[in-house]
Amino acid sequence: MELLKHKTLSDYLSSDATVLCEKCKEEVSERRLAAEYFICPKCGKYNRVPARVRVEYLVDAASFRELNEKVVGGNPIDFPDYEDKVESSRKKSGEYEGVITGTATIGGFKTCLFVMESKFMMGSMGTVVGDKITALFEYAAENRLPVIGYTVSGGARMQEGMLSLWQMAKVSGAVKRHSDAGNFYLVCAADPTTGGVTASFAMLGDVIISEPGALVGFAGKRVVEQVTGEKLPENFQSAEFQLQNGFLDGIVPRAEQKAYLTRLLKIHAKR
Repeated sequence: MELLKHKTLSDYLSSDATVLCEKCKEEVSERRLAAEYFICPKCGKYNRVPARVRVEYLVDAASFRELNEKVVGGNPIDFPDYEDKVESSRKKSGEYEGVITGTATIGGFKTCLFVMESKFMMGSMGTVVGDKITALFEYAAENRLPVIGYTVSGGARMQEGMLSLWQMAKVSGAVKRHSDAGNFYLVCAADPTTGGVTASFAMLGDVIISEPGALVGFAGKRVVEQVTGEKLPENFQSAEFQLQNGFLDGIVPRAEQKAYLTRLLKIHAKR
């Protein structure tokens, strides 16, 4: 299996390259963007963070131990050109699949962690993504550990058909068993969290937070308007809208998330 090179936070902080902000399209150096938690210094847009870099922002230094890194899938329903799309996503993201999972300490508290990768087919939920997150919850339940999850996903992966939709029930079942054992689960629904991920494990956390301006919802705004015949608010499905309507417990700025997670983990730590 080809060894993929991960771009680390240190790589970004030493980079001379520039990128365009996802919103204002102004050029900004990768170095400055990484130093600002991938928040555009010109317009304040929360740009999407590579999953591995997000892990570095959150966990104690050198504490992350990855689980099931090189698990890969096939083409279960022989979808045309699927293998090529997966290979392209691997090269683009530096990841073998759309989620990374592992254990780490955050503020000194040991936890399990999963972070979805937007550059891998927009973090879409296929069988491997479902397998890895399910395995993480099973490991956490066995070892009586909390789970911190960062969802970044366009939803179910259509190239795997019904097998992708099955992951909603499979992961949700693992979350339930983890919860029944008395363990804590926190979700950060980052931009975007939509479709089948929203309809399953993203909304099952004991605490559910998001980031400023994130898109959090199920069907898209235009689809909902077409089905209901209603004109929806301009900020429909933004994190702020979802907080106002009770779907979120809080919106936490990215720079404050490690301290926030530490407080929650301290409260729910096993004695």
